[in-house]
Amino acid sequence: MDRAADTVPPDYTRAATGIDGAGAHPLPMALPVFGQATAAALVLGAAGLLALPALPPVWALATGALAGLAAWARGRRWRRVAGAGLFGAALCGLHVAHSLGLQLPGDLERADVVLSGHVVQLPVHEAQRTRFAFRVDEGGAVPEALRGRLLRLTWYDPRGSQPDARRHALEPGSHWRFTARVRAPRSLRNPGWMDGEKHAMAQRVTAVGYVRTREAVEQGGGRRGVDGWRAAVADRIDAVVDGDASRYVRALAIGDTRALGDLDWEALRATGLTHLIAISGFHVGMVGGFFALLATGLWWCVPALARVIPRPQGAAAVALLASTGYAAVAGWELPTVRTVLMIAVVAAARLARRPLRIADALAYAATAVVLVDPMAVLSAGFWLSFAGVAWLVWCLPDARELSAARGLVASQWVATLGLLPLTATLFGQASLAGPIANLVAIPWWSLVVVPLALVGTGLEALQSGAGDWAWQAAASAFALSWPLFERLAASPFALWWLPEPHVLALPLALLAAFWMLLPRGVPGKALAALLWLPLLWPDRRLPAPGAVEAVVLDVGQGLAVLVRTATHAVLYDTGPAVPDGFDAGERVVVPALHALGVRRLDAIVVSHGDADHAGGFPAVQRRFAAPVLFAPQWDRVPGAAPCLAGSAWQADGVTFRFLHPDVHFPDFRNPSSCVLRVDTAYGRLLLPGDIDAVVERLLVHRDADALQAEVVVAAHHGSRSSSDPAFVAASGAHYALMSAGHGNRFGHPHAPVAERWTDAGSVVLGTATGGALGIRLDADGPAVDAQRLRRPRLWDAAQRDARWARSRAALSYSDD
Repeated sequence: MDRAADTVPPDYTRAATGIDGAGAHPLPMALPVFGQATAAALVLGAAGLLALPALPPVWALATGALAGLAAWARGRRWRRVAGAGLFGAALCGLHVAHSLGLQLPGDLERADVVLSGHVVQLPVHEAQRTRFAFRVDEGGAVPEALRGRLLRLTWYDPRGSQPDARRHALEPGSHWRFTARVRAPRSLRNPGWMDGEKHAMAQRVTAVGYVRTREAVEQGGGRRGVDGWRAAVADRIDAVVDGDASRYVRALAIGDTRALGDLDWEALRATGLTHLIAISGFHVGMVGGFFALLATGLWWCVPALARVIPRPQGAAAVALLASTGYAAVAGWELPTVRTVLMIAVVAAARLARRPLRIADALAYAATAVVLVDPMAVLSAGFWLSFAGVAWLVWCLPDARELSAARGLVASQWVATLGLLPLTATLFGQASLAGPIANLVAIPWWSLVVVPLALVGTGLEALQSGAGDWAWQAAASAFALSWPLFERLAASPFALWWLPEPHVLALPLALLAAFWMLLPRGVPGKALAALLWLPLLWPDRRLPAPGAVEAVVLDVGQGLAVLVRTATHAVLYDTGPAVPDGFDAGERVVVPALHALGVRRLDAIVVSHGDADHAGGFPAVQRRFAAPVLFAPQWDRVPGAAPCLAGSAWQADGVTFRFLHPDVHFPDFRNPSSCVLRVDTAYGRLLLPGDIDAVVERLLVHRDADALQAEVVVAAHHGSRSSSDPAFVAASGAHYALMSAGHGNRFGHPHAPVAERWTDAGSVVLGTATGGALGIRLDADGPAVDAQRLRRPRLWDAAQRDARWARSRAALSYSDD
């Protein structure tokens, strides 16, 4: 029995439970208004709303919120829990409606707007661009739809000229006035776990865009505020800490991860250390505990303070103030907010002199987070942080009775097994080296590296330069351990990538983890391990021999097509990449291949050397190292064989054949693209690259029958220079697919080209509106589906654009 329960007055017990002293039940037992059951219902209600494909009407959400609040406040037993769940769903829906309503209206899409406002958060300065968050001023000549709103902007260097030094003056808190081209938030949609539209909604981002540097730019002041101080501390750390460790010390000291690159994050994910390198709840708790100890010592030294406020209550208040200040310095990330709320709950209980269990504190913190921002449940950190603490509280209630070594091993085992279902579902990966790495990193970093980094930050807050020695010591301590973790990360078995699982895989894996973490002697633990199979070994739905599955990935203005047979995988083009900028190979193609369950690539075909088709090749080849490469003989792709017309190979009853170019065709860039035809037992897929109408007519003249295909990826992204009428007629395609970026500056795909394919009887689909396009050529006949339609989301930008188009059409019709 919980000892805390012995201290609760009998009257409180009767009021909370409906049980009188004689053990009778004169009233139905009532759950507490704020308890573990209602907190779980509140969280699940918000998560359930966000899983809907479309948002209910606002009036229905408002009605649901009132009804749910009434049932939550006055209901009994299950009615109170149901009311909390309904209120959580309705409240989250209202927040979603408000956030989506903040997004840029269609009449300002791609408009040049004069903006004035302040830089917020920490700008990210890169080789050829700077990315920053911008809070627009409330007044002035700014359009009303942008006043006071948060924008995500980019400042690019001019093409072919010297870098623009003005962008390096972008500092947190500085005031600027410039012209920006803005558009509503929109991202690519592919298999995988990155959803930029969801992130923009959760952050209440109104628009994204870039600075028009040819227009007037005015700066009105330098860095200021908390973020300005964070930027100054980051500069100081860079100045006094030598070597690669400086960027990690910045992350640990102030939560500044701007200097960590893709390879750094890859190593941290492979070793399961991402939760330690960025500011986490543990760091905030450490700061709060340290100041609580300082306050305790102060009360011992100055006994007169107890006349004002008792020592336990004073220490709790000081810990709350210190942790709140540090969370602000760290940028108010969700794990820090969660810890501050838990400390606030404990401090409130101390001030009220009421007993409090850790589980109740966790429930109160979850309730507070959802009430303040119900869309926080979209964050992976929300689930990992609360679930991690919940597993530890349930499995190790007597952890303080264990030795340090046993406690560390036991907590690591519980955290690894308990959080594996969530990490596998949220990120599609599991770190096999994580348990080993954490056994070293948790004590060393938590007890040595992190405290030194925090001491340096605290001393720097008192006097500039006072914390230099602590940061240098933290860097030295970090450098001692990092080579071990780099070796672990380099192991081919360090990180296990998992395909996207079935929707039931997560609850089955959670049930398995729960069963396996039950006390010793509980039967059936070996059988419970079978419940992991749907998550760790999901059905990849590979095609049968003689059939093909293909996916035209949504890479923006470029092309990348995965073609899979029963046991082989071929990638045609690798997406675009910009030097020192967006790399679709790293950010889109590789994650999508992992999500689709591709374990290896048997071949990569680079249709030609333009950056929109070959830019992502280095990133893809670094991860998958395909043994066979094809490219035009003039494009110098290292290790590639020429894709000469007539050459072919077979895999699982499927024939891959090149139709162009021949050995005598000159180097004409786009017209020299590799044209690949995939022949299956159930139809053909044609991939013509960026060939133009001249080459298309040449192919028709050479062998029109060879161009027949059920599915064709239209050449050159649907450009006017391609899709010749004779080529379109010769293909006889059931489906014509267009890979082009939404609103690209070239206008691809052009409307006359799409109409040409439609008039020929083809169904035209594009990645710009549908996201990644899945193709199956099997016994059921050719079929194509779109990612945005197969997995609709209530924050989907294509739905928003369609609604704007319908409203504008209706307005235009009414005006007529």
